[in-house]
Amino acid sequence: MRYYIIAGEASGDLHGSNLVKALHRQDAHADVRCWGGDKMEAAGATLVKHYRDLAFMGFVEVLAHLRTIMGNISFCKKDIAAYHPDVLVLIDYPGFNLRIAEWAKQQGIKVVYYISPQVWAWKEGRVKQIKRDVDRMLVILPFEQDFYKKWSFPVTYVGHPLIEVVEQEKAIAPVPLPSDKPIIALLPGSRAQEIKVKLPIMLEMTERFPQYRFAVAQAPSQPDELYREIIGKKDVLLVKGKTYDLLKQAKAGLITSGTATLETALFGVPQVVCYKGNAISFWLATKLVSVKYISLVNLIMDKPVVTELIQNDLTPNNLERELNKLLSDGADRDAVLADYRELWHKLGSRPASENAAAEIVAVASS
Repeated sequence: MRYYIIAGEASGDLHGSNLVKALHRQDAHADVRCWGGDKMEAAGATLVKHYRDLAFMGFVEVLAHLRTIMGNISFCKKDIAAYHPDVLVLIDYPGFNLRIAEWAKQQGIKVVYYISPQVWAWKEGRVKQIKRDVDRMLVILPFEQDFYKKWSFPVTYVGHPLIEVVEQEKAIAPVPLPSDKPIIALLPGSRAQEIKVKLPIMLEMTERFPQYRFAVAQAPSQPDELYREIIGKKDVLLVKGKTYDLLKQAKAGLITSGTATLETALFGVPQVVCYKGNAISFWLATKLVSVKYISLVNLIMDKPVVTELIQNDLTPNNLERELNKLLSDGADRDAVLADYRELWHKLGSRPASENAAAEIVAVASS
């Protein structure tokens, strides 16, 4: 059967790649065409458009690139129509994917959404559109079942795909990083605009913690030059394609909000969550977003397990204070690690990719 998958960022490429592998295991004749990244292509999908050409974050940034975004939507519709998929699979990325879902439903194309948009955080009214345009919703956060239940929309919890990814990675010994000091991981995000804003603030810690070696995880979609320009002459490791090796060896981490916060927690690395964006975009977000936390760790646990330094709170002095707490082998660090163990329990150990593939194959076959 023919599967068309759309993922618009690095995390979607990761989870999409494991989904592609699972589809090939469950459907010997699977033909997969995708919008995603290198991982999905390596897994056996035909890559149409790379996510690095799609990632625009924030209200202001989206407006500035509106012509490009609308052109991508138009091209995507034409490509799907020419491919004639048995099922369209959408992975998160709601601003783009919900538009495609509406069009696909009108064309009579079956639509499965894998990894729900965060409609529980903002734009809850989008659930009406999802109910109208999506044939099956596959969720990866336990509380999403209850959220959709109040909207009388049955969804399937398939487990969180990061569990299987991290379990596999933990079984592999890390490639040692060249350092004679304990390591602090810096994960400043995957988009150029967020890296330019947050990484300079993170790097100020190099002078305040000279007894540690700082290592920056390079996003696969970004060039070396972007990081070298920001790092300058600081004695910092730039780790390319080895983020999990970095997390396996890190004493603590400064992590941009998003999937990376959950990855860091599952590897057992105490962290400070860092977010700073365009001032206008952030102001608009505060008026629209209705959640207590920005990190997945805190959202899943429904309490402040990890400290979040957001917008004006993301300062060098605040970072230094919070990092000191995590680096000291004491009550603060122990409390975080204990909550991480409870996080594993909450997420469970379901094989998310296999479960999702089974649901998708069933819809394609119906």
